[in-house]
Amino acid sequence: MAAPVRRSGDTLTFRVRLTPRGGRDAIEGWSLGADGTEYLKARVSRAPQNGEANAALIALLSKTLGVARSRIRIIGGEAARMKTIQISPAPVSVAARLEAMENVQ
Repeated sequence: MAAPVRRSGDTLTFRVRLTPRGGRDAIEGWSLGADGTEYLKARVSRAPQNGEANAALIALLSKTLGVARSRIRIIGGEAARMKTIQISPAPVSVAARLEAMENVQ
């Protein structure tokens, strides 16, 4: 199984499964997909119209990880629930924070 957080230089990449209109903004931890891929579960209260849920996800990741919003991008799955997130440049502490998040059953 691949590591959930991939580092290339000062860039981090990881997967997020986003639940829009989830009632609250929260990171729920790591989960394992049917294909064996680990992803971070997140929910936001915003609806997916006009990119509002994506913007809320970026704001949530920024607040949770202590990284400027401008450093966080959705590089894959912009219109899907499963998204690929890139943080660049990312301090080493961000990878440690991500990997330390709890696993969900």
